[in-house]
Amino acid sequence: MAKAEAQPGLKTPLLPPRPPTPPVSKPTPPAKPVFTLPTATDLAARKKGLGARSWLRLDCQGNSQLLEADKYAIMRRCGIPARDLRILDPLLAYPSTILGREKAIVVNLEAIKAIITADEVLLLNPTDPAVLTYTEELQRRLQPPLAAAPQEPWQEAQPHPPPAGNAALALKGPPRFGHTRSRSETDLGSVFSSESAGMRDNNDRGQPFEFRALEMALEMACSQLHHQSEALEAEAFPALDELTSKISTLNLERVRRLKSRLMALTVRVQKMRDEIEQLLDDDDDMAEMYLTEKRQKLEPPPESPLSAYSTRTGGAPHTPFGSAFTRPTLADASDAEDGESPPHLSRRDSRASRYSSSTESEDVDVEELEMLLEAYFVQTDGITNKLNALKNYIDDTEDYINLQLDNHRNQLLQLEIVLTIATFIMAMFSVVAGVFGMNIPIAIFHEDHSWAFKWVIIGSGAGGLAVFAALIAWIKYNNLIN
Repeated sequence: MAKAEAQPGLKTPLLPPRPPTPPVSKPTPPAKPVFTLPTATDLAARKKGLGARSWLRLDCQGNSQLLEADKYAIMRRCGIPARDLRILDPLLAYPSTILGREKAIVVNLEAIKAIITADEVLLLNPTDPAVLTYTEELQRRLQPPLAAAPQEPWQEAQPHPPPAGNAALALKGPPRFGHTRSRSETDLGSVFSSESAGMRDNNDRGQPFEFRALEMALEMACSQLHHQSEALEAEAFPALDELTSKISTLNLERVRRLKSRLMALTVRVQKMRDEIEQLLDDDDDMAEMYLTEKRQKLEPPPESPLSAYSTRTGGAPHTPFGSAFTRPTLADASDAEDGESPPHLSRRDSRASRYSSSTESEDVDVEELEMLLEAYFVQTDGITNKLNALKNYIDDTEDYINLQLDNHRNQLLQLEIVLTIATFIMAMFSVVAGVFGMNIPIAIFHEDHSWAFKWVIIGSGAGGLAVFAALIAWIKYNNLIN
């Protein structure tokens, strides 16, 4: 009380004082990321990782190699545009295509998606079984057909020749230790080696590498389509026979699926046949596929050492010491005057003449590829005819089933007509019953006419049957029902 009197200006607080609030700390903003320009190495790695795909490279010697390359590297390597490379994209559904370009042949035949050049083949999807089969078969065909028999070391290590009397034994069986092969056996081995070398030369002088690879792709595609068509036939004929004997929903669904597969396979085969036919109709497209010949034409003609040295020194070539320089004789000069050039000049003229390709030479050059394509055109045409025959058989089965269903439908309609006539007769009988069922006095239904009810029922039934028989007879007479 005294304290309040001593400080009259102060008032007692009604509420307790609030505790002091701690200072609010503002959240620190997150640090902004620092953007740096990517280097050339980063761009190359990003570009490679974005579009890099696995390619199986197979060269003309049969050596295979697995590559990782993007589409730009493949375009630069093979000299093809991006639209041609897009045809080989496995994620896009493109039909069978064979395109001849300046330096490559783009092939999209079923599972074989390849780029064929004059000396190598680049295949997509290296792990695909069809691609592996293609690679193994092409490697087998690229190998020489017959190799020289290797000499055994124990035969070459012995210095002593066999006796003359054992020559026949040496030909019949392996020589014994201490004897080498006889002269006859050596001659026989040389003959075999020369024959194998000749066969290799003939093989090298045969089809170029791009035609072998293209033929292998066509063979693989035709074989795959042929196997699929045979499997479809083996599954279709029993299903159609079962459907003919018993029409059910299960059999109809089975045939419907087979027909869908048949239509899809027919479209693929027809597209492949049309592609080959289009190539056969255009000689320019076939001429574009001669990659080896075009590369040889682009190469400069080889110069002889004599002409090269004369051009470089501007005079006669210098002959080494101890060697004699042979001057051209009069016979050579007379031959040159008569129009016959020396061998190196004739080779140069023949090489230069290949630059100016005439229509006749193009026909001769295209004939080889034309014969190759015609063989597979006949195969695809045969597969198409086989699938068309199967389609016609399915259509005939469907027509037969429709006839059966129409027959059943007609029988049901006939039954419906008979039931309708019977209903009409019953209606007539009901009319008679309704007439006599009216609530009016009728004299014939008295007690002394108890027979009247029986005769009315019998008469009405007999009349209805007579009308029914008459209607059925009239319908059959007019051939409305069987």
